[in-house]
Amino acid sequence: MSIKNKVVIITGASSGIGEAAAKLLAEKGAKMVLGARREDRLARLAEEIKSNGGQAVYRVTDVVNPEDSQQLVQLAKDTFGGVDVIFLNAGIMPNSPLSQLKMDEWNLMVDVNIKGVLNGIAAVLPTFTSQKSGHIITTSSVAGLKAYPGGAVYGATKWAVRDLMEVLRMESAQEGTNIRTATIYPAAIHTELLDTISDKNTSEGMTALYEQYGITPDRVAHVVAFAIDQPEDTNINEFTIGPTSQPW
Repeated sequence: MSIKNKVVIITGASSGIGEAAAKLLAEKGAKMVLGARREDRLARLAEEIKSNGGQAVYRVTDVVNPEDSQQLVQLAKDTFGGVDVIFLNAGIMPNSPLSQLKMDEWNLMVDVNIKGVLNGIAAVLPTFTSQKSGHIITTSSVAGLKAYPGGAVYGATKWAVRDLMEVLRMESAQEGTNIRTATIYPAAIHTELLDTISDKNTSEGMTALYEQYGITPDRVAHVVAFAIDQPEDTNINEFTIGPTSQPW
């Protein structure tokens, strides 16, 4: 199924994987609906897409707020007449040892990484169920596949996303709603995730790791495009992607 003319919503679109995916999908003819918290970055990205011949609109979106996700979906409908794909990409990674008891950061990760995904699913699911088609893509992490010291709570949120998306896929098949799902598990990808780490030792260790192995977010964007471009009767529901040189 061609990407061209599909209406694609992306959260966390102002940088990293979300920004790279928005640019690539727009180049392939998708109609982009961009959500993130930083309006200046969103405006700049939308303008770049339009100046290159693409279509894009944006709305300032905090995925922790359910109404923001609902209004982002409504923007897609009002502007382009519907929704075909939602890429729930917003996430944070303020890793630290559990012994540091950074409970505010734990709670924020749960709010953004789990509730943010749930809010996006809730906002789009009635539309996808009604039209009996749609594609929900999420960014998890290799920390959603295996455990890493320093990443207990982050990993727990990403394991939760893994289970959530698998059950969504199964229920859609049982209910005959034809909703496709894809969960992406990136390893060391150069994004702004490291900027959220407040624990000094964890930050230094993660920074060194990413400096040694990290690859650019456009590598993940191509995986997103590949998932969307499959025939409607074909669902590739999991992708693990990382640097060839990283022993993740």
